[in-house]
Amino acid sequence: MSPADVVYVTETAAHDLEIEEINAEAFGPGRFTRAAYAIREGGPHRRELSFVALVDGRVVGSVRMTPIAAGAGRALLLGPLAVRPDYKNLGIGRKLVALALEAARKDSWQLAILVGDAPYYMPLGFSIVIPRGQAIMPRPVDPARFLACEFVPGALASFTGNVVHADLARDTIAIAAE
Repeated sequence: MSPADVVYVTETAAHDLEIEEINAEAFGPGRFTRAAYAIREGGPHRRELSFVALVDGRVVGSVRMTPIAAGAGRALLLGPLAVRPDYKNLGIGRKLVALALEAARKDSWQLAILVGDAPYYMPLGFSIVIPRGQAIMPRPVDPARFLACEFVPGALASFTGNVVHADLARDTIAIAAE
């Protein structure tokens, strides 16, 4: 198997079962207790900004993008990113992230956020969110793993306060306006 055997496509509902299997394999049952999962429970991800890697029609990797909000700021939450063990170290994860970030830029998003390993994600355009405490996840997160990728310089400045799914932020705004 070589990287040339991998086909990358936009995620569809037909991929859901295999994506869930990959995430269960990669993150186990503990994934349901993570801060990012708590945010994802608030609403749907954006399929048109999410991608899968296929080998012979089988999903071997996946990345999703979910719209989030903190204060006046809006961003995409990148993740989960998972690749089946037999396909790791082939660049599939990096390619999935690159595709998702490029799709987000083309869709006029200004910022992507994630919780992950800085040494892996920093070469892909992410940096540690500074100042610490600017954006607050719904569950504890190691500040060194709370990363951002600005597509527009300064976009991170308005991303302040509690991080929620963007649909929940709209609900809060609608209730306040009534």
